[in-house]
Parts: sequence; structure tokens; C-alpha cells
Amino acid sequence: MKKRIAALLLITFIIILAGGCWNRVELTELAIVLGAGVDLAEDGRILLTLQIARPGAFTAGNEGGGRGKEAASWVISAEGRTVPEAERFLAMKIPRHIYWGHCIILVLGEELARREGTGIVTNFFQREREPRENIYVLVARGRARDFLETYSSLERTSAQAAGFLERMKTGYTVQLRELAEMLVSRGIQPAVTAVEVTEAGTMPGQVPGGSPPPQKEVGVAGTAVFKQDKLIGWLDPWETRGFLWLKGEIMKGVIIVPGPEQPEKLVSIRIRRGKTKIIPEYNGEYPRFLVKIQVEGDMVEQQTRENLATPEKIKLLEEEMASEIKARAEAALDKVQGEYGVDIFGFGEAFHRKYKKEWRKLKYRWDEEFSRAEVEIAVNAQIREIGLLTRRAGIPEE
Repeated sequence: MKKRIAALLLITFIIILAGGCWNRVELTELAIVLGAGVDLAEDGRILLTLQIARPGAFTAGNEGGGRGKEAASWVISAEGRTVPEAERFLAMKIPRHIYWGHCIILVLGEELARREGTGIVTNFFQREREPRENIYVLVARGRARDFLETYSSLERTSAQAAGFLERMKTGYTVQLRELAEMLVSRGIQPAVTAVEVTEAGTMPGQVPGGSPPPQKEVGVAGTAVFKQDKLIGWLDPWETRGFLWLKGEIMKGVIIVPGPEQPEKLVSIRIRRGKTKIIPEYNGEYPRFLVKIQVEGDMVEQQTRENLATPEKIKLLEEEMASEIKARAEAALDKVQGEYGVDIFGFGEAFHRKYKKEWRKLKYRWDEEFSRAEVEIAVNAQIREIGLLTRRAGIPEE
């Protein structure tokens, strides 16, 4: 009996070893996709654009990037009736296996997002095994292809630069899995980071004896607002900050307020932390919401000549800070609730958690209910530190 067991274990061990790496693919056989863009072609077909890493640019001693010894990426496009068909046509042009495992961003062109919606694209990326669910989803103001054809002066590729901007939470960040969750939820409509090609900075010495031209770079341009899976409008960067306050997302940035005695001079307050609480109420006719925003910040600059290190002045600054945050939140709310008529804030999800029975009746027409809902915003702001100076540098004490 023991011999039979030993023989069985030996055979099993041999079978495992014999399998080896039968399905392995060498790195030199892969075309590693860093970014993908999907547009509508003129004939209504799908235009798929890939930004593919060039391995030689990532080796030691080659600084790569947009102006390195070797271009860090290769951008190539192909058309098809569907995304998989366009990918197959790309496979006929790319002499390697297209590998999606390191794709950082998925960019949707503006026209495609408006006319066809996200479903025509995201279905492929959710079904395929290689693409990851943490791909950042972006909507380009214009063509996705133009966005991917730019480069970065600091990062090796524009896809990496866009990914870094997303990780830094410079706007409203959405990953593929989060977009899928919003699309199936009745308590919230999708919103996605809006991006565009911008002119940012120059590279001295590029034009001997002349002025260097501005560089084409990737940049965050606010938020794209959806109804179900189709793009219906935009929030600019200022409105996006208010949108983030209402959603209680990670809060960063600087709030600018007027000085207490010199309102023409400004005081800068850096956000330290904050949180948002949505409290729904329902009287059987229409929903109502109270949004409580709490925020803490540190004063980092003053243009005024007054001494701000007093309880009275700090209190006035806190009131101005709360007023500024409330103004941003109300601007985003008024535009989305009044102009677009969709709930991208998640008020429906908060209502669902508190009023489960009533939600069964309202969920199918929630956007209509949200459009006429009363929303009250209350902001409590506190300044924790004023830095190492009690007054502006160079101002003598009285």
C-alpha cells in the first residue's frame, strides 16, 4: 500500500514538472500596452488607438521620454466594427503579442462617449482576461487618439503622466470597476475624469537663439457627466472641486479667501483633511438632503499686512473659508441638478440606505426626484496652523 502511494506521488510530481511553462511568452514577444483610446471614425466604425511601450527606451542609460535618445512609446491605430475586430487588425500591424496587463488608462473620445456611450467599449475590457479592473477611465475633450499622441516632459510616456495625475487625485478619479458599478446602480449616475491636450511649459535650449515653443502635454480638464452610459455635459475644474466636496472624496488643494481687513489682498489656506456626511429626509412627497461638510486647513500664505494670529482674525478666515467651499459645492449642485438633471453625487445611495421601503418606488425615477429635491449645504471650517510666521515677513511690529 505504501509503495502504491509513493508511486502515485512520484507520478503526480513528474506530471507537474513536465507541464513546466508550456504557455509562457517571452518579454521580447510582447507589445506592452500603456494606454488605449477609442474614437468614432468618420464612417461610424470604431477607431482603436494603442500607446505601446518601446522597451529600449526603458533600459538603463536611456532617459527616454518625449525628448530622450529614443521615443519611449509607439502609437498606432486601426479601425473595426467592434473593439475586438479593431484589435485584430492592429495585430496584423504589430509584430508582437498585444499585452493588456500593464494598461494604465482607457481614454474615450468625446464624440464616441456622446453618441454611442461607454458600453460599446467597456464591455470588451471587462470580459477580456488581461486588462485589469483598476485601469483609469478618462474622457477626452476631442479625440482620444490626439491625447495618446502627446508625450510627457517628465514621465516617459503620456499614459504614465496621466496615470500619475489620477493617482495624485488632481480631479475626480474613476477606475474601470468603479465605472461598472455606477452603470448598474440606480442611486448614482456615472462621472469620469475629463482630460485634454494642453500647452504647458517650455524646454529652454530647444531652439538655439530663439524662444522655445510651448509643449503639448496631457492635463485634467474637469469632469465628464453621464446619463446612464452616454456623455451629456461637463464640469469645469472649479465646479469639479465643489463636486468632490459633495461626494466626500479625498480633499486636497488650496482655498483662497480675502483678508479680514484688506479684502483686496488674499490669504491661502491648504486643505489638511475633510469629510462629508449626507443626511436624507423624506416626507412622503419629495426627498430632502442635508449635506454636512467638515474641513481643516493650514494657512500657508498671506498678502495682507495685518496680524492674522489672533482668535478674532482666525474666526473670520474660517468663515470665509466655509463660504468659499459652500459656493463651490452649490455651483456644482446647481449645474448638475438644474441643467443635467442627474444624480452623480450618490444622494440616491444615501437615500436607499435610510429609506429602503420607499426606495423601491422611487428608484426607477430617481433622477426626476433628485432634480426637484431640496439640498441644504452646511460647512464647518477650521484653521489648525498658521505656519512659522505670525505676520507677513518684512512687516515691523507695531
